[in-house]
Amino acid sequence: MKYLLIRLLVSAVALGVATWVVSGITLGPGSVWKKAGTLIVVALIFGIINAILKPLIKVVGCAFYVLTLGLIALVVNGLLLWLTSVVAGHLNVPFHVNGFWAGFWGAIIVGIVSWLLNLFVDNRPKEEAAR
Repeated sequence: MKYLLIRLLVSAVALGVATWVVSGITLGPGSVWKKAGTLIVVALIFGIINAILKPLIKVVGCAFYVLTLGLIALVVNGLLLWLTSVVAGHLNVPFHVNGFWAGFWGAIIVGIVSWLLNLFVDNRPKEEAAR
């Protein structure tokens, strides 16, 4: 459970940095705590979408991953972030990605920030960390 919470918080922080850096990604108004709560909900939505759709996309689009040397993953991640915005809108969560390019650059920022934060946080399950 601790593993999932750490991953959720890392994703929320990465999404927060993306909203700060990319002008096409916006959070609704509110206090710092309300925005933090929104980012946690969006991170949860993003995690669920990634867990369900990304493996399917990789299997179906395997040839594209090989042909583009994995660069298609940037496009896929951008589209998944954009889809997260659509789902958040349907759930009345004040998070919006204004188009593909905002999603594309936002996904790159989320990926880089998540990678950097994971360097400093031991987010492995206990069984794996014991090995």
